[in-house]
Amino acid sequence: MKKLGLRTKGPETMAALAGVVSAAVVLAVAELIGAFFTARATPVFALGSTFIDFTPSWMKDFAIATFGTNDKAALFVGMGVTIALLACVLGVVAYKKWALGVLGVLFMGAVIVAAVLTRAGVGPADAIPSVLGTIAGLIVLRRLMVPLWRMKAWPEAPADVAADADRQVGGAGTSRRRFFAAAGITAVAAGIAATGGRLLGAARNNIAQARNALTLPAPVKAAPPVPAGVQSPVAGVTSWLTPNNEFYRIDTALSVPEINVEDWVLRVHGMVEKEITLTFQDLLDADLIESHVTLTCVSNPVGGKLAGNAKWLGMPIREVLAMAKPKEGADMVLSTSIDGFSASTPLEVLQDDRDAMLAIGMNGEPLPIEHGYPVRMVVPGLYGFVSATKWVVDLEVTRFADSKAYWTERGWSERGPIKTMARVDVPGSFAKLKAGKVAVGGTAWAQTRGITKVEVQIDDGDWVEATLSTEASTITWRQWSYEWDATPGMHYVKARATDSTGEVQTDKRADPVPDGASGWQSVAVTVE
Repeated sequence: MKKLGLRTKGPETMAALAGVVSAAVVLAVAELIGAFFTARATPVFALGSTFIDFTPSWMKDFAIATFGTNDKAALFVGMGVTIALLACVLGVVAYKKWALGVLGVLFMGAVIVAAVLTRAGVGPADAIPSVLGTIAGLIVLRRLMVPLWRMKAWPEAPADVAADADRQVGGAGTSRRRFFAAAGITAVAAGIAATGGRLLGAARNNIAQARNALTLPAPVKAAPPVPAGVQSPVAGVTSWLTPNNEFYRIDTALSVPEINVEDWVLRVHGMVEKEITLTFQDLLDADLIESHVTLTCVSNPVGGKLAGNAKWLGMPIREVLAMAKPKEGADMVLSTSIDGFSASTPLEVLQDDRDAMLAIGMNGEPLPIEHGYPVRMVVPGLYGFVSATKWVVDLEVTRFADSKAYWTERGWSERGPIKTMARVDVPGSFAKLKAGKVAVGGTAWAQTRGITKVEVQIDDGDWVEATLSTEASTITWRQWSYEWDATPGMHYVKARATDSTGEVQTDKRADPVPDGASGWQSVAVTVE
């Protein structure tokens, strides 16, 4: 009986495999056809973006804290596993009751279409890839079920009945071979279609080439020369200037928006005397400024790496607002990305002299596509969730009482001033060191206020002042170093910073939600 039971489960296992292959066809066909539509029309990106929108803040914080800048890769893996499991269930359901299987596939197709149509910047036509993909997947599922249905009677049938069935339809073994051949060929075809869709989309998209060919104008106000001594002398401390390819990226965009500069338009409206629109050429023709600015993500944990320093080129936002003339009573600018993300920035912050800008350049070259090309916002002193909108296309002058931004609707604070923070870069956690002189170093920041002191504490000893590297400006981070006479044993290295207002970094631990993490980093090391 046990052997009979195992044989009975065989078709169901293959039905689950049929479900997975059919799901792969849905995604592959949609990917191939989606090459002729916007990237946000493909099911994977639409479902992933919808998942991000409805994911609780605590889960997003966990993903960022656990996977860092690999959070999107982790999301895709999780989505793949989830889709595969659901496809297995649908395959078994379709095997046992085809009508229910069809309803299940159509329901999943409807969910995918709904996810696509709720993305910003898409139209009804962008649902076509998902619809056609669903139809193709349903056809493949049906064709894969046929040999399984033919096999259905054999596992429990007497030998003479099975033999008669074999003579009529070619035998269970033949049906199994047909099933696996069809499933294998279909899976390979799906892989080719998906790859072809990616390649075709890349061939049709010349945004990367256009970016590489773009020549940035010289700024009217160049960034001051970087003074000598900004880099900590301790080997291993992060570079004072962060290369573009190492700059952290945290955003809600699974599919990086690819915008033709000729099509880009910024609309400035709301509580203004004069609604205006700016083209990319308007920015190129404007009096641009250049400035080194350190950006920090609100999701950065104590001691985290979600901070970076770059030289930005752009048009001051205060000049844009001066043209629009905000009305009395306005206190916020709601900036919106082409992918629907929005951020709420205090109006006064965008009008003062801190060099908030519509940036078009980063470290001497056009913005990288993944960092907001062609235009993003850079606002010193505020966490990115309320200021650093990438791929920005809309500025609405409004009031905090009237409008809510993406993260504000999800429980985060309306305003996000960056907290005073020190980070220990060297030594790393759980490092094994030799007794004697040990170099300790790191980075500290308090954008718009500047760092005036960093102190180091070993275990529960006294706080000792570290040596500060040269300060480039109050809107960039400042590095530091300290020489420690280490003794054998396990020790804890802590650091705290003081800003120009006299505020000492608090030891009170706080999670990133709702307005940024706080506390002292403690690095455990072993000295031998």
